[in-house]
Amino acid sequence: MRLLTASTAVLAALAWGTLGFAQQLTIAALMKTTANPFWGAMEAGIRDAAQKGNVNLILQAVASETDVEPQLNACLNLLQRKPQALVVAAINSVNLLPCLKQANQQNIPIVDLDGNLDPAVLQREGVKIAFSISSDNRRAGASAAEYVVSKLGQGFSGKVLVIEGLAGNVTGAARRDGFTERLKQIAPNAQIVATLPGDWDRLKAANITNDTLQRHPDLAAIYCANDTMALGAVEAVFAAGKKVLVVGTDGNSDAVKSIRAGRLNASVAQLPFLVGSRAIENVLKVIKGEQVDPKIIVPTLVIDKAILEANRDPLLQYLR
Repeated sequence: MRLLTASTAVLAALAWGTLGFAQQLTIAALMKTTANPFWGAMEAGIRDAAQKGNVNLILQAVASETDVEPQLNACLNLLQRKPQALVVAAINSVNLLPCLKQANQQNIPIVDLDGNLDPAVLQREGVKIAFSISSDNRRAGASAAEYVVSKLGQGFSGKVLVIEGLAGNVTGAARRDGFTERLKQIAPNAQIVATLPGDWDRLKAANITNDTLQRHPDLAAIYCANDTMALGAVEAVFAAGKKVLVVGTDGNSDAVKSIRAGRLNASVAQLPFLVGSRAIENVLKVIKGEQVDPKIIVPTLVIDKAILEANRDPLLQYLR
């Protein structure tokens, strides 16, 4: 009788160990370049939530935000690992379509990270995703416009430069449109002198700013669709000896340092760490068969030197 009890205990232990191993889920995450602090922070959020959820995480990124073909190849390679879910931050709305179609065929849930996939394109191509998670990019742009007007006055009628992201990228377009539409509403006399693609690139944004300052030396404000470009714009402004209000988007670590140093005026923090962690938390629910919202919105926060020094807003804990 004792031998039977002992054997049963051993078998139960083995079965539990096998079950525990089988229950560890594999999630594949495909990023843009993590050399950009925004995507680096999002990666940190993904890793943090994966560790807390006991997830086997396979994460890949590309070298540049223009590496559309390498990103597709990386996506196809991830599918060969047969993950239970695929989380993607696509460079644009079309470059990953062949991979996403394969994921659908394999019944692998897809998460659109940071809202880079265009719903109209997905519908046209017959691609289904589990959910999209991002901050409200249009609202982020609108918040930047509200900040500009709060600093320059409701009767503001000065000149404004808008530096958007990579041409064709839905995220950058939403931020641009949110800014321009809201600025027109609350400062109808403001003059947008140019809206130009900066390709998320610091040097290109600096060159655009320098060229614009030569044509419009009385430029009053610049809005950039990400912080990398905003920091380039700030460099050009300081080099020209001008005083121009510059607002970026993302709230990345480099932007925070620049704001604290009194150079960049403000950034609309997208809290990418929070986006990444909530993406994993919600895709685990999908895998378990639970319902999640098809579009999950993570809050944003406009940060400037005063907000950072006060350190009262609870969302500040997610700045990375």
